[in-house]
Amino acid sequence: MTDFIREGRLFRVIGYNPSHRQLFLSSDALPEQRTTTRIEVYVGHVRLMLLKPYYRNGLHIRRASAEEFAVLKDRHELEASDAEYTWMLEPDGGDSFIVGGQPSWREAEYELMGDREALYDSSLPWPPDFPVESGTVG
Repeated sequence: MTDFIREGRLFRVIGYNPSHRQLFLSSDALPEQRTTTRIEVYVGHVRLMLLKPYYRNGLHIRRASAEEFAVLKDRHELEASDAEYTWMLEPDGGDSFIVGGQPSWREAEYELMGDREALYDSSLPWPPDFPVESGTVG
């Protein structure tokens, strides 16, 4: 299983589209953090989420363990089939989780993005004409 791990970066929830059930998180390049890339995370088909507005020390997105899912299942009346689609957003479990589709991410050097404001922008061609890394969790 492939986790998404980016430590020491400020991530924030930048949008949720309820009609399409899409969640977006991002981390901008910040000189004080000595980062030069923009990272965006996308989760589609979101059914349930409990999020913080900011993750000051980075993100670690991974599938919920059996023990974590058992607690969430009881607490939020989830179906057993939701285990495959339950994602934790912090390394120690914390309180943040999403029940939704497989998270994906994109990362690019901020300076190379030019006028492009977002890496997940359906109005612009993909892949872009600048180097970008991307992947999925799970």
